[in-house]
Amino acid sequence: MKLLAFVDSHGSASALKVLKEKVKKSNPDLIVCAGDFTLFEHNINKILKKINSLGKPVFLVHGNHESRLRIQKLCRDFKNIRFIHKKIVPFKNILLIGWGGGGFSFTDKEFEKFIKKNKQKLKNKKIVLITHAPPYNTKVDYLAYSKMHAGNKSITQCIKSNKNVILAISGHLHETEGKKDKLNNCVIVNPGTSGRIFTV
Repeated sequence: MKLLAFVDSHGSASALKVLKEKVKKSNPDLIVCAGDFTLFEHNINKILKKINSLGKPVFLVHGNHESRLRIQKLCRDFKNIRFIHKKIVPFKNILLIGWGGGGFSFTDKEFEKFIKKNKQKLKNKKIVLITHAPPYNTKVDYLAYSKMHAGNKSITQCIKSNKNVILAISGHLHETEGKKDKLNNCVIVNPGTSGRIFTV
C-alpha cells in the first residue's frame, strides 16, 4: 500500500501543485498531512478545497498554525478529508494514529494517557503515527544551528514501547525537512512540503 505524506506547506501553491503531480504519477492509496498546511489559517477554505480535489482519502491533523476546533468543523464539508486528531483510524492493513497541534513542549501527558488507554487496540496492528511535533532525540528534531534536540519525548517513548509503529510522520521544524531516521522497526520522517511516498 502506498501512502503520500506531507507537512508544513503553509498554503504554498507550488507545494500543492507538486503534490498533485505526485498523486497523478504514483497513485497513492491515501494521503497524510501532519499539520501547518496554512499560514495562520489564511485562505484555509481554498487550501482545503485543493487538498480535497487531489481525489484520494486524506487523513489530516492540525499544526500550530491551525485551530483544532475550526479544522474539525471545516473538514466535515469535504468528502475526501478526515480530521484524525486524537483518533485511531483503520485503513486497509494499518492503523493511523493522529495527534496534532503542539510542537513546543518536551512532553505531552495527554498523549501518553491516550496511548496507554488504547494499548489493547494497538496490539498486533501495523501503526502509522501522524504527529505535528517530531519525536525527541532523532534526526528529525535536531537543530544544527543551536546544537540541540527540540522534539517531544512522549512521542519517542510511544515509538519505543510500541514495536508495531512502522512509520512516524511529523514536521514543525522546517530545518529538518526531508530528514529521516529509524528507531526499532519504525521509520521516522519529516516528509516536507512537497511530500514523500512510502510503502506500508
